[in-house]
Amino acid sequence: MAMILKAKKAVILKLRDPARVTTVIPTAKLVRHKGNTLVAVPHRPDETRVLRALGFDLPDPMRVHYEWPQARGKYDPYVTQLETASFASMNSRCFINNSMGTGKTVSSLWAYDYMRKSGQVKKLLIICPLSTMERTWADEIFMTFPHLQANVLYGSAERRKKLLADKSADIYIINTDGIKIIKDLLAKREDIDVVIVDEVAMFRNAGTTRFKILNDILNKQPVQRRVWALTGMPTPNAPTDAWAQCRLIIPASTVVPKYFGAARDALMDARGPFKFIAKSTANDTVKEWMQPSIRFSLDEVTELPDQVVLHRHTDMSEAQKRAYNMMLSKLKTEYEGGEILALNEAVKASKLVQIACGVAYAVDGKRIMLPAPNRMELLRELIAESEGKVIVFVPLTGALEHVAKELAKEWEVAIVHGATPKPERDVIFGAFQNTPNPHVLVANPGTMSHGLTLTAATTIIWFAPIYSLDIYGQANARIKRIGQKNKTRIINISGSPIEDKIYDRLEKKETMQSLLLDMLEKQ
Repeated sequence: MAMILKAKKAVILKLRDPARVTTVIPTAKLVRHKGNTLVAVPHRPDETRVLRALGFDLPDPMRVHYEWPQARGKYDPYVTQLETASFASMNSRCFINNSMGTGKTVSSLWAYDYMRKSGQVKKLLIICPLSTMERTWADEIFMTFPHLQANVLYGSAERRKKLLADKSADIYIINTDGIKIIKDLLAKREDIDVVIVDEVAMFRNAGTTRFKILNDILNKQPVQRRVWALTGMPTPNAPTDAWAQCRLIIPASTVVPKYFGAARDALMDARGPFKFIAKSTANDTVKEWMQPSIRFSLDEVTELPDQVVLHRHTDMSEAQKRAYNMMLSKLKTEYEGGEILALNEAVKASKLVQIACGVAYAVDGKRIMLPAPNRMELLRELIAESEGKVIVFVPLTGALEHVAKELAKEWEVAIVHGATPKPERDVIFGAFQNTPNPHVLVANPGTMSHGLTLTAATTIIWFAPIYSLDIYGQANARIKRIGQKNKTRIINISGSPIEDKIYDRLEKKETMQSLLLDMLEKQ
């Protein structure tokens, strides 16, 4: 028999054989009550897991005992968020695969806050994309958990190490590729016993340096750490993306193949020396491997306004058409000569997209301006029609700078691309979300594809498509998140056949593999 004593946050057990529990749970105590010997066990996640294994049916302790702090002026927690936080608290290592915009950030922070208050963890390390360090994680901690101190480890190596050495902090936040700087120091920090890996799909390639460094931190250092892995899209390119993530987060799993080749054979069918097609059972296999995990879609969280995807076509200028046809003819020749392969087709396809954007690159790297008045005029019209702020995604830096310069003649414009320093990005994102200006944000989609909440915008315009399903989906999610109160629009601008084909695959969530090859074959 089990009874929860909420005032004491304990489970009271009346057992014929108390040793059955006291020998496996060190925190269990024998107590006398009205002549009976009872067993008192703290009602906490670690003890609850053991008791469940012994056959006791007990509720998640976080759902019973935690007082949920609320962000000032923000929404009440959704049931799915409460379930997600409780799930994390009950699993030392797990995947949180909720859709983009469902509040994974605050859910995982609630779980940490509860575990810390219950005495089961000490300090937290958050590993996340550079763009979300301040505007997503640090902001959420400041607003919802003012009792917690968070140090954002950014800047020089010396500064990062100094901030990590500050033991007055409860939480340390570092960007994905910054972990190499603090790896050796973490080996000595037994107090940092929880790690949140945000956008864990960024570690989907086991051959990369970033994977190897994080694997050392999570699985080869003497410190035993809980690990919660967050991503809304665990397999952005192919089912095989899941393998490295599983080996990283749950290395002891007996169902996940030890080697990539075996994983690929389980998930994919070969269709040639370099082409593989996902098996019909691939998604079920990935789900079986990626356990324990939890997933809620955005529709399960709240009824957000519809997000409408629109297509707007524009004609290329005569100069663009000549350049486009010449490049297409050149690529056709290269294709027939066997120079275009699956490994380089994205680079080749980008040459056509450059021309459609109006800014191409010569062999020596110099920019060649091709007038694109029709595309720019359409962009201005779409911005003017928007009821709210606008994000314009331009995947090419040369075109991005030209677009921003033209739009700045009519609106206050901010620019974010790969060379924009992090402190400047944080200021821009904060101003865009919380102040009247800038009205237009012109950005490279790769710099804004993870974590950011930019619900001040109601329209996203793709000046040209990106050759990445992952980045396209993530970037579009910046405005369809909790807190959005208006109908939102995604507008895809196209002026060439290659763009139409890319957009078609993006919307159908199909791989870009062989897109250009198929197109050239039909020429």
